[in-house]
Amino acid sequence: MQPKKAAIGIDLGMTYSCVGVFQNGKVEIIANDQGKRTTASYVAFTDTERLVGDAAKDQVAMNPNNTIFGAKRLIGRKFDDPKIQQDIKTTHWPFTVIDDNGKPKVEVNFKEETKRFSPEEVSSMVLVKMREVAEAYLGHKVTDAVITVPAYFNHSQRQATKDAGAIAGLNVLRIITESTAAALAYGLEKNVGNKEEKTVIIFDLGGGAVNVSILRIKDGIFEVKSTAGDTHLGGEDFDNRMVDYFVQEFKIEHKKDITPNKRAVCRLRTACERAKRNLSSSTQASIEIDSLFDGIDLHRSITRARFEELCADLFRGTLEPVEKALRDAKMDKSQIHEVVLVGGSTRIPKVQKLLQDLFNGKSSEIERVWLIDVAPHSLGIETTGGVMNRIIVRNSTIHAQESQVFTTDSIRVGGEDKPNVKVYEGERAMTKDNNLLGSFDLSGIRPAPSGVPRIEVTFDIDADGILNVSAADKLTGKTSCSRGFKWLDNNPLAEKEEYEDRLKEIMMKMNGAGSAAPGGAGFPGGFPGGAAQPSAGPIVVELN
Repeated sequence: MQPKKAAIGIDLGMTYSCVGVFQNGKVEIIANDQGKRTTASYVAFTDTERLVGDAAKDQVAMNPNNTIFGAKRLIGRKFDDPKIQQDIKTTHWPFTVIDDNGKPKVEVNFKEETKRFSPEEVSSMVLVKMREVAEAYLGHKVTDAVITVPAYFNHSQRQATKDAGAIAGLNVLRIITESTAAALAYGLEKNVGNKEEKTVIIFDLGGGAVNVSILRIKDGIFEVKSTAGDTHLGGEDFDNRMVDYFVQEFKIEHKKDITPNKRAVCRLRTACERAKRNLSSSTQASIEIDSLFDGIDLHRSITRARFEELCADLFRGTLEPVEKALRDAKMDKSQIHEVVLVGGSTRIPKVQKLLQDLFNGKSSEIERVWLIDVAPHSLGIETTGGVMNRIIVRNSTIHAQESQVFTTDSIRVGGEDKPNVKVYEGERAMTKDNNLLGSFDLSGIRPAPSGVPRIEVTFDIDADGILNVSAADKLTGKTSCSRGFKWLDNNPLAEKEEYEDRLKEIMMKMNGAGSAAPGGAGFPGGFPGGAAQPSAGPIVVELN
């Protein structure tokens, strides 16, 4: 009997991704073929090939229109989402984002043909690259994986990430929040047997999002008490502020606007990202770009103080999820024993200083892990008058299952014998202010006076944080359900065969772009390629 092959863990980041495996009693972060432990989350299309990783990022200035990055900000969202519209206007994306039946897609030119890809498809290409990195290290085929998502990803974003894994030929064992994964890694790293209860806050600030989770740890059990975050606040936003600053400086000095020139903006963005990193260890950094625009060079410097001034509101904004998580957990900051820093942006000295100023407390230690996660958003249905009736409240422990009984009067939208169940997520009192996940009819209601039929609606959140909903007529036992609200089908009642047909259609399309079907050999082509200061508050740990 062959030994069971190990599952891999993939951190699918907005700017960089990495892959690890647990073996020999510890987690090994696997280096790619260039010896790097992180791989750029970039995909590029040229006249002859498709590139993934650093090779794609390195040629972005030469091929800006066909190099995709930041797909994580698009995944699981609608095109008219205000966040998407804001990104299109302000993030200096060089590629084109189009509206495809209400969903965002990126449009590129590949082998002299116009191709459109969904964010899930782009993410699947990065996932395949990470799988190939793991397979090269382990020496065997990998099928099972755990994928991380931001703690504040909603239902649609989690499901879309899981679908991206399926397109990449992976059996996604679990979707886990990034801050919770960091807490698990922290527990494994500590590896000490202390029975004393401990409260830890995980502060994860990456390229595209800030996530905060508060965990109570005792006897090896990790219980998530609350979670909060902002899926549109991270290192990319800090880069954008610096790009905007130098665009204005160039305009003032040379009376020229470089923003229409995508190549120039990409070169400036790359230089600004490098300067931002340098400012974490130096008080001044230089921007040196020859012939940036119309033959004019850009040779400027920026101080750490100026950078902090440019991003002051953004840096302060990273503390809002911390304060919200504390409120939701009904805790005072003095009850926090340790702050665990995760993500490249936590190396920014100002961010560390703000956290140190915020916290006061004590410290202590831990061992083996058992995970109890929570739902990041309230979930419910629409009742008469457009009122949001919450069935599962935010920060409920998952796996969670709750039921409520309604009359047909309270949820009727369609015909007399077809109550319509509309499912929403969010914290607002009215459904119009929340996010519609989907809807379905409960047919076959037995004739009865208005308001007499009683409908039991059951919400079930699985371990991935993905919602399954069922509704049953208490009198007849007739049941309808909607499983997962998959992005692959607009119909929330899609059967497995429909899902598989749609998946095959997507794979045929992607095969034209050098991809392989799930379970196949994967995408051909490839790519070449600190610590917190002590304070009077809780221990601050930077997790690598």
